[in-house]
Amino acid sequence: MNAEEAEAASRMFRALGDPVRLRLFSAVASHEAGETCVCDIPDVGVSPPTVSHHLKKLKEAGLLTSERRGTWVYYRVEPSVLAAMGTILTGPGEA
Repeated sequence: MNAEEAEAASRMFRALGDPVRLRLFSAVASHEAGETCVCDIPDVGVSPPTVSHHLKKLKEAGLLTSERRGTWVYYRVEPSVLAAMGTILTGPGEA
């Protein structure tokens, strides 16, 4: 892993270091349709503005993308993220 890859991985895992963010990321990543409306994200024990704050941090870290449809925002995991996580955790060629 070179320095640039390490920096990107650090940013990604730092964002997931918060338990609320980890739960939100898991909720989006595990949704069957590949995306989920913010209105369908399960209660994670914080207020809606705090959920929005954490989703913004996940987007800034490059973990999620979003699309506004009417009054709702739909979130999906950035396509390369899960593969990159697997490669980081298991090593190249083993994910």
